[in-house]
Amino acid sequence: MDAALQRRVQRYGWDRAVDSYERTWAEQLWPAQRRLLDLAALQAGDRVIDLACGTGLVTFPAAAAVGPSGHVLATDISERMVARVGDEATVRGVGQVSARRLGAEQLSDVAEGSFDAALCALGLMYVPDVAAALTEMRRVLRPGGRAVAAVWGARSRCGWADIFPIVESRVSSDVCPMFFHLGTGPALHLAFEAAGFFQLVTERLSTMLRYASGDDAADAAFAGGPVAMAYSRFDEATRAAARADYIASIAAYRSGDGYAIPGEFVITAGSRTAA
Repeated sequence: MDAALQRRVQRYGWDRAVDSYERTWAEQLWPAQRRLLDLAALQAGDRVIDLACGTGLVTFPAAAAVGPSGHVLATDISERMVARVGDEATVRGVGQVSARRLGAEQLSDVAEGSFDAALCALGLMYVPDVAAALTEMRRVLRPGGRAVAAVWGARSRCGWADIFPIVESRVSSDVCPMFFHLGTGPALHLAFEAAGFFQLVTERLSTMLRYASGDDAADAAFAGGPVAMAYSRFDEATRAAARADYIASIAAYRSGDGYAIPGEFVITAGSRTAA
């Protein structure tokens, strides 16, 4: 897939998802985000860049950790996601947060060595050039600075994965042709290593994505996630059929009236320098 096209798909797709994303995913993603923040070990006064920040689910906990003497630059390819973070920072009175629209591979106007930590929570698998993104993460870190990224794990361990073929059978979504590749085997660890990181730590984290109903699970999968732009193109009949297919695909995970869908995350942390 053409990289420029993939970036456009991501930009405008997440613009579509902004109003549903936090409502449908905040609780489900928090285990991975919490562990990412643990591994980042942020300290008061740290300067942090949060790549693919979304609505700020990691940005604001990071801002609380670094305090008023620190700073968090939240970046995302989606203009609406960045605007949401900026507005929320104003509403909360969190002056140590700023937000800019930047792609993870395109940080050229961010000064080298200007951050203590670089975070990317569940965004790296959408990036066309992962190597470039990790190289940029390393470049903007000071010596001894640390980077932490979380991605979805193996496809076979993510019970919601049928969302992609369900959408692709109706429209070419071009969401991400290799969505699960970084969660396969040691792929994320090796990508960090290739980018020049040291002191690497990689963990797998199994979780359950809990939803109160099939409709809630479908809202998350279609309206709040990576296929939001494709879903927005469906007419009502196509939407209903796609939702029914998705709910059928997660039938094995029904628990009472709700659903407990298995998921897996992979989290890797590394340092810019060896010691």
